[in-house]
Order: sequence, then structure tokens, then C-alpha cells
Amino acid sequence: MTFAVGLSRVVEPAGVLPQAAWKLDARPEIGPDEVRIRVERLNLDAASYRQLSGKHDGDGAAVRAEVLEIVRSRGKMHNPVTGSGGMLIGVVDEVGPESPLPVKAGDRVATLVSLTLTPLVIDDGLERWDGMGEQVPASGHAILFGRSVVAVLPDDLAPELALAVFDVCGAPALTDRVVREYADSGVPVSVAVLGGAGKSGSLALTAARLAGARTVGVVVSDAERESLTAAGLADHVAVADARDPVAVSAAVTGALGAPATVTVVCVDVPGCEHGAILSTADGGTVIFFSMATSFSAAALGAEGLAADVRMLVGNGYVPGHAEFALDVVRRTPAVRALFEARVSAH
Repeated sequence: MTFAVGLSRVVEPAGVLPQAAWKLDARPEIGPDEVRIRVERLNLDAASYRQLSGKHDGDGAAVRAEVLEIVRSRGKMHNPVTGSGGMLIGVVDEVGPESPLPVKAGDRVATLVSLTLTPLVIDDGLERWDGMGEQVPASGHAILFGRSVVAVLPDDLAPELALAVFDVCGAPALTDRVVREYADSGVPVSVAVLGGAGKSGSLALTAARLAGARTVGVVVSDAERESLTAAGLADHVAVADARDPVAVSAAVTGALGAPATVTVVCVDVPGCEHGAILSTADGGTVIFFSMATSFSAAALGAEGLAADVRMLVGNGYVPGHAEFALDVVRRTPAVRALFEARVSAH
């Protein structure tokens, strides 16, 4: 068990799991059930990148320097402010004889676990990255544990596109599960997605529609409204600041005629908890996928609003989530186009 969950890699503090550790041992030698990956590209999560870019006023060189320092000092990419990291793609270098992971040396893979718990070394100074986007060309190595999750990259999608999809693949899978739970019990389902034009938001919207729900995508600007409307991924598109509870609730109710059965939060800024709760019908569900979420604000806000809503943490893992997300992208050209445009822009 010590190896399976990575306890042997924890440097400090002793006794915690790798995600909660301040520092990990990222030595390249692997244990019996570990796998070493030769890193090709990191994908920083949106909340972490936004925080770093904002802190340094968009100075890419300063962002790059801070990412390097975080990895050097912590042995992993774990933003100390947001508590989040991202994921990576690379090539399998070596597989321990007791590893249960379905990979072999030479496989090109995406890690489906957070960089906040992945031992990581960067050896090229991130010289190919200008610090101006979430995707980071990189060289180095990373370690996966026996209970890690990994996927072999598909042949029909560019690696950068697959990485962007895998980064948020938990969102559509959990949205689909929740929508079908309501539908199977005979409840007509409506879904509001805050941040509907983003990566996780567009996939969650599409998954909800494929599962038979009526949908509204809530976006922050007219430009995002035009983009999402043109893509045709939602039944309705509304503009509102997700941090303004009354505006968000009015936008959702105005579009759907009533509060949503399910509200999915995919906005990578703090302060969106109360708007999501206020937008959700009694007996409904709020799914928080943003790493900027304050779960104390969510719990206390729901209590203060006397809101009878179920609140779920989108933990990024649902069995079969990678295959599900890839299927959504393959079946929906408009989603693929949005992802390709985002990857190209970065």
C-alpha cells in the first residue's frame, strides 16, 4: 500500500498522501509498482495559470520562472495559492514489475491524475515555453503510482488536443451521470453551465444535451455568447458575471423558465458559489468543477439561503471518463472546433 499510493515519495510532512504533501521525492529510480514517464508537455489547470499570470501582470518570463521554482522546491507542480496543478503527456520510459497500470515502455500517454500529486522534474528550464498559455512544452520525468490513472493517447487526435480534452474529462462524465440519475427517476432535467464557453463547460453542456437535458450556457461576455451560440452547443446562452448571484440566477431562470435541475460550475475565478446555488431548484444538484471554489462558502451559502440542493465536488475521476470525453469530442464537431481553436490560440 505504501508504494501503491505513493507514500514512499513523501518528503514532508510525514504521514500524508502525496497530494497533501508540501514536498515529494522525484528521483528517477522507480519502485516495484511505479512508472516513469518522459515528459513532453504539461497542461496547467486554468485556475492555477490565471493566478500566476495575474500575479505577474501577464509577464510570461516571470510566470515561467515561478513554475520552475514551484517544481524545483516541491518536487511537483502544486500551486501553493490555488492548491491545483494540471496534468501532462509524455512517453513511458520504464514500468515496474508490479505496476497494475495498462501501459508499456514506449507508449505515449496522458496522466489523468493531478500534477499536485505527481513527482516531477523539469530539466530544460522550460525554454520552449513563453509563459503565455496553459500548455507547456517541457522535458523531464514524472512518476506514476500503482493507483494512478493514465490513458494511451489516441491516434486520431493531435496530442495537444487530446491533452486539453483529458485535462477536463471528468466534467462531461459526471454531468452525464447526474443528468441520467434524474432522468431515470422521471424528472425533466434542465442544466445550467457557468462558464459554458470554456473547455470543461463546453464538454459539460454537450454531455447534458446528449443525455436529453435542456441547457443554458452562462458566459461572461458578448464575444463568448457569440462563440457559444455559433457552436450550437446549448439551447440558450446568457451573459452574466458568475460572481453576481442575483444576475446569474436571473439569467438562468429567464432562459429556462425556472431554476435549473443541475448547475455545473466551470468558472476558474473565486466567488461563483452563491450564484450557482441560487440558480438551482430545490432537490437539484450543483457540481463544482472549478479549483477556485471555496467549499466553505458553498456549504455556508447554501445553509444561509435555505437551499435544499445536493453539492458535488467534481473530483476529476469517473470510471471511463477519458473514453467518454473523447467520444463527445468525436461525435460533436463544434466541440472539437472550440478545443482546436483554444489549443491554437495558446
